[in-house]
This record gives sequence, C-alpha cells and structure tokens, in this order.
Amino acid sequence: MDSVLVETKGPAVWIRLNRPERRNAFDPEMSAEIVRALENASSARAAVITGSGGSFCAGGSLQKLSTPKVADMRLLYRSSLQLFDAIRGCPRPVIAAVNGAAAGGGNELVVACDLAVAARSATFGQTGPRVGSAPVTGATNVMGIQVGEKRAKELSLLCRRYSADQALAMGLVNAVVEDGQLEATASAWCDELAQLSPRYLEITKVSSNIWWNAARDSFTNGLEALIQAVGSPDMIEGATAFLEKRRPRFPDPDG
Repeated sequence: MDSVLVETKGPAVWIRLNRPERRNAFDPEMSAEIVRALENASSARAAVITGSGGSFCAGGSLQKLSTPKVADMRLLYRSSLQLFDAIRGCPRPVIAAVNGAAAGGGNELVVACDLAVAARSATFGQTGPRVGSAPVTGATNVMGIQVGEKRAKELSLLCRRYSADQALAMGLVNAVVEDGQLEATASAWCDELAQLSPRYLEITKVSSNIWWNAARDSFTNGLEALIQAVGSPDMIEGATAFLEKRRPRFPDPDG
C-alpha cells in the first residue's frame, strides 16, 4: 500500500495520507513522501493535505515508543519537524482538508498548514502528555499565536478532544462544512487561489511565516528534550497504555 497518494486535481496537488489502519499516523518514511510531494507542488497553484479511511492524521506513529531506541526516536522527531517545515517552506498555499480525527501531531499538522477547512465530524486535540510525549513542534508555541496562549495551553496540557465547531470558534480552522462538501470546498478554495498571482502569494506566505520562524529555536530545543527523555518510564507507560487501549498509570513525579 502506498502510504501517500498524490493526485493533481485542477490547479492543485492533493496529498492524501493513506495508512488508515493506523489512522494515518506518520513514520519517517511517510513524512519523507509527503515532503517530496510538497517539493513537487511548486508547479501547482495550491496543495491540499487530507486523509483516507475516515481519519485525518493521528500524528507520529507510536508503534515503537513502548520499546524505544534513541536512534529511531530521533529520526521520528526530526522527520516530523522536516514535514512541518516543508509545509511552511512550500511556495504554494497548503490547505488542510480535515476529514476526521486530527490528534497529536495531526493537530500540529493543521497548525502548520496555511489554511484549514474541516468536515463537521472532524475532531481535534493534542495527546502528548497522555501518551508519554510533548507537542513541541507547533502546539506549545505557534498554536498560541493562532488561538491564544491560554487556549493553546489548554489543548497541550489537558489533552481534550474538540469538535470542528469548537476548533472554528477558537481559530484553529477557517471553516466547517458538511462532510460531503469537504473536498468540493477545498477545491473551490484552490480555484480561488488560482486566480491570484502565484508570485505575490508566495511573498505573502513567506512573510506570514514570521512567528513560525521565530519559534524554530523552541522546536529544536523541545525535540532535543524529547530525545533525552527517550526510554523514560513515562514514555514507556504512556505508549504502552495507548497501544493496549487503557488509561496510563504514570509514576509519581517524586518517585
């Protein structure tokens, strides 16, 4: 199975995450495929990222977190940042068409995109502290610019799930549409962008990356902290509980 399906539809390149058995969670190989697709999107007028199988994206794959190796986790973390940087570095506007759950790094994927439209059944939320991780590549920094610091901390610290309408109200997405209208709406946005100057859209996008660029030190410092925590009791318990579909039992912080 191809983990990423790439299709040209009208003026846009559509990038469809295609690992529904793991809710389209990305591993380093999948991230690299998305990056390549974004790099090849410069000849289009826009790019759309969406999911298959009723899910948008569950973030980074947790399959190896219960028995982690530092080299594997370093690769996963850094490939995640490369993916988000590729979205921000793509010269064309990148639209998230959120067709299901955007969880953890999938929610940060929405943060990284320039625009976002959600199906009414879509859900959003961070998962880091619940699964033995921390959302340091967007949710703890840039998301505060988008939705406000207190709201961003609520998402990052409490790990709640939010409806599409709640995501719209807080400013995480631009629009909510009925499920059957999602792809048509994203296509209409691409058509609208195609009527504008690609040169000046690129200038506008690059200029709007000011907060993302300012947060780069936060990203890299956070990733290094995550790498140092590889194999910690909290990481192993969080990932194991997630894979076993049970509530985690984290050790006492003074233990």
